[in-house]
Amino acid sequence: MRKYPVPEKIKQFASIFKENGYSLYIVGGAVRDHLLGIQNSDWDFCTDALPQQVMEIFKHVIPTGIKHGTVTVLFKGDQFEVTTFRTEGAYSDMRHPDSVKFVRSLEEDLSRRDFTVNAFAADCLDGTIIDLFNGMSDLENKVIRAIGVPHERFQEDALRMMRLARFCSRLGFDADPATLEAATELSQNIAFVSAERICDELTKTLMTKKPTVGLSILEKTGVMAVILPELIDCRKCEQTKVGASDVLEHIYNAVDATASFNYNLVVRMAALLHDIGKPSCLKLNAYGFMRFYGHDVKSAEMARDVLKRLKCSNAFMDQVCIIIENHMVKYQSNWTDGAVKRFINRVGKENINNLFELQWCDQIASEGKSRVEAYDEFIARIKEAETQPLTVKDLAITGNDLAKIGIPKSKVMGEILNQLLDMVLDYPKMNSKEILENQAKAIYEAKSNN
Repeated sequence: MRKYPVPEKIKQFASIFKENGYSLYIVGGAVRDHLLGIQNSDWDFCTDALPQQVMEIFKHVIPTGIKHGTVTVLFKGDQFEVTTFRTEGAYSDMRHPDSVKFVRSLEEDLSRRDFTVNAFAADCLDGTIIDLFNGMSDLENKVIRAIGVPHERFQEDALRMMRLARFCSRLGFDADPATLEAATELSQNIAFVSAERICDELTKTLMTKKPTVGLSILEKTGVMAVILPELIDCRKCEQTKVGASDVLEHIYNAVDATASFNYNLVVRMAALLHDIGKPSCLKLNAYGFMRFYGHDVKSAEMARDVLKRLKCSNAFMDQVCIIIENHMVKYQSNWTDGAVKRFINRVGKENINNLFELQWCDQIASEGKSRVEAYDEFIARIKEAETQPLTVKDLAITGNDLAKIGIPKSKVMGEILNQLLDMVLDYPKMNSKEILENQAKAIYEAKSNN
């Protein structure tokens, strides 16, 4: 029988339960990942002790989710989340159980979980692994299978359809045919799930090693058509790219490229959305070739709408959309120093690396390889430009200085400062207080005369 290597502190924790007549188990992902040889110390515990009983046998307990049987025990410097064995009532809103019933049976508790590979339990005293739903067989066969009747599992919580995609993507497993069929039949129910939960699952899928395994399942089941219909439109839009006959296939290739380099979530999300504007921008040129003029700007606009719909933060939206909007920018050696500086200001110093990573992955998806070496000169020029004045704050003159020479603090002052910056970007030697004061006076007089 397989054993889970229970840390000594957890054995000590479990022994207190036993001394008081209760049992304690590690459940779910930590056990599964151990069986797969994956490091995971994110432990979830379940017990036959009621929440109140747990609070009685430990001095420091936080009732984090006591209504649903969960408390957090502070034990020797760690926080252990412990949930009482339970069964759940009907899910009338397809999100949350209408009721929770505490039970004494581990089997009843495990039977309410989503997939067989997530229903393992390990005895916290001796590490014995309990497999009541043939999860071990599914691990060996690399299959994600719903526990019991798949329709019932997805009716209980429609988000499980996205979790199916995520686990297939994360583990490199296939979806059990009956489980996949149930997800397909119930795909419209994903509309009942909150945008925040959908976004959380989507981002977790994007952060796997092969995101398109999960994305393909979302597409195949029809879940994608509900949560990201913009991507389905891309499947209907043909284009000629290496290894891609349509825009969505190209997007998939770009997303997998971001994962292969372990790029961050901003770049991965940008890759997913960077071309969603193409279908609405498709035109045939005079020679009958497809062109997508302005799709970068359109894709950024649509991406912002998508991310708002998913309740993403404004900061995250800004980071994603700025690099989508600029992903078609192509540096030329004949750019002036001023042009390089304006590029930095337009994109933002903090976003440039993300932009380049998106462009490299877009190139891989389009041409089969990236042109990283072509960026060497551009990167060197950016570094040089960053040593020179770039923003109004870098000017040798301030708003207070302009006020002292008679320019009122108003919208006009802001316009004058921006004009001075525009001069300094092209001619850094003009960044002296005396020269800028004279220029400001001339600009102000010209505006006043108009």
